[in-house]
Amino acid sequence: MLGRLAGERATGALLRDHGTLYLSDGRVVHAESPAAPGIDVLLTAGGRLPRAGWDEAVDRAGTRREVGRFLVDSGWLHNGELEIAHTGALFDAAFFALAPASGPTRFRYGAAHWIGPVRPVTASAVERETLRRRELLDQVWPYAAVDTAPVVARRPAPGQAVTRRQRALLELADGVRTPVAIAWTLGRPAFHTLLDIRRLAAAGLVETPDDPSSAPHATVPSWVATVSAAPDIALLRRLRDALEATL
Repeated sequence: MLGRLAGERATGALLRDHGTLYLSDGRVVHAESPAAPGIDVLLTAGGRLPRAGWDEAVDRAGTRREVGRFLVDSGWLHNGELEIAHTGALFDAAFFALAPASGPTRFRYGAAHWIGPVRPVTASAVERETLRRRELLDQVWPYAAVDTAPVVARRPAPGQAVTRRQRALLELADGVRTPVAIAWTLGRPAFHTLLDIRRLAAAGLVETPDDPSSAPHATVPSWVATVSAAPDIALLRRLRDALEATL
């Protein structure tokens, strides 16, 4: 549907279960999702923009749909800073908005977001980046249950190093907060937090929860006996990871 709307050069809002994409003349100009901290959180949590500056921009330019332009014209941000922050927030929210969903997808023609024009992105670029991010998560640690379950920290192995960025995540891994909740608390992009959590899981620093969509296997599956005698290293690694995840 996104490709069709791009081909039509449509303007409006594409509403899905996990977020919304805003289009102008067939290009994606903004995205938002309940799972992804918005550009306001990303700018203010990091200290680049005081909350008062953001609130002033929304109060004075929101109804004109020129919040982004106001932030630059009033000196709160440089134009390049706004573009980088906005593009990062757009791709972050689009990752969740374009996730597989069971509900209907709707398009509201003519709808526009109050942040106003910043830097449009082609629909194909958004789709391509979303797919790349999904593949990257599975390459790091192919257990999607890690993304939504409460994060439970594990003790580092003797001599195992933990970076400052990882330590900030682990301090919030209290068995209650999910990766998305941690992203909001830290004011970091949600996808980057998912990626960090999967890396921690791969390193054994957080628990990998059982996948509710598959039954646990206490022994090696029977189909392993049919595999060729020539060792498939990638297969063996996947088998090892699957067995470890059930222990």
